[in-house]
Amino acid sequence: MGLGLGITLIVLGAILSFTDLVDNAVGTNLDTIGWILLLAGILSIVVGLIMNGQRARSHTVVERRGGPDVVERRDDRY
Repeated sequence: MGLGLGITLIVLGAILSFTDLVDNAVGTNLDTIGWILLLAGILSIVVGLIMNGQRARSHTVVERRGGPDVVERRDDRY
């Protein structure tokens, strides 16, 4: 679910809800379908923003083992 999908659903829902299209040709109430698409688009944008926010907060930890920055010290005197 991306932001583009949400915007597309909102545009399609607004076209179906706020224009005077012929309902008899389809046999359903286009206003109801338009409102459902509007709500689905808003939900898609909200979920997309939440997922992007979580992805931005994550970080990666790199652990190096046995590299030149690891110093092993052995004292055989004791």
